[in-house]
Amino acid sequence: MFFPFFDPTYMLLFPAIILAIYAQMKVSSTFQRYLRVSASSGLTGAQVARDLLNKNNLSDIPVEITPGNLTDHYDPRQRVVRLSPQVYHGRSLAALGVAAHETGHALQHAQEYVPLNIRSALFPVANFGYQLAFPLFFIGLLFGRGGTFLMDLGILLFTFAVLFQVFTLPVEFNASSRALNMLETEGYLMRGGEVAGARKVLSAAALTYLAATAMAVLQLIRLLLLRGMRDD
Repeated sequence: MFFPFFDPTYMLLFPAIILAIYAQMKVSSTFQRYLRVSASSGLTGAQVARDLLNKNNLSDIPVEITPGNLTDHYDPRQRVVRLSPQVYHGRSLAALGVAAHETGHALQHAQEYVPLNIRSALFPVANFGYQLAFPLFFIGLLFGRGGTFLMDLGILLFTFAVLFQVFTLPVEFNASSRALNMLETEGYLMRGGEVAGARKVLSAAALTYLAATAMAVLQLIRLLLLRGMRDD
């Protein structure tokens, strides 16, 4: 039976919502904590990123500053590493960890890391599906049995968005693993406390991707349940 004014399937999302809130608090507090701990190397995030790119024969990839907080990313289309001001100019464990992580994405791209290639291929349809999936699904829901095609189309489109989130996990975990290995082996961070601090920063960031994936999967399950209630 379908409840037009109360949707009990919303309860499915509560665990993911709680995880998302915790992840945001965790990444913010951990980043701020280790932003105040200076690395013994004395290098900035921009210097570390530039050095790592050069050592991996990627001197053609620029390292740019981008406005905002925690806006660091690697752009595979323009092949550029962009770092927030706190990371670009920072000499902290957090700054070096994040800078090396984004450099890790550049290395994945250059080495044609398979999960990254799959995620990149999924991005256009996933982005399109994320924008249209819910409008199509709920328009179909309002149309009764005559709208089942729209509901099924919405579910199909949202499935691509879920797959994009799923393939994001190995991409992010691998970039963090590469980052920590490079920071330690190249001597940018001392073994022990400094590497451990950078690991905590990157582990906290990974929680946000886990939360996003959990939310996407539970949303898909919710849509499937609503679709099944339409058939009852």
